[in-house]
Amino acid sequence: MDIDEASDDSLSEILDLLVAEIAAAPHSAAALTLYALVSTLEHEQAGYLFKLEKLRDLSASQRVLAYRLIELMAQARNRGRDWQAAKARMDGLVRSG
Repeated sequence: MDIDEASDDSLSEILDLLVAEIAAAPHSAAALTLYALVSTLEHEQAGYLFKLEKLRDLSASQRVLAYRLIELMAQARNRGRDWQAAKARMDGLVRSG
């Protein structure tokens, strides 16, 4: 499935696409940027500080995925069991590379 084909409201689809993007090249600039965005979206108290210029490291389709992640945060859907499970998979991918 292409990133652009995921339905906007499917949390599991978005998270699956995200994990697949990171798994494809865990230490690439794009993967690390997406991972940083996800990590940032877990810190509401800090104001979700993310350096937007890092979006330039992403392809157009990867930016769509990043925007969908931001929309999940805006809808307060960046938490819960599915989010935490996907984040744990991403943690493992980035650490083991």
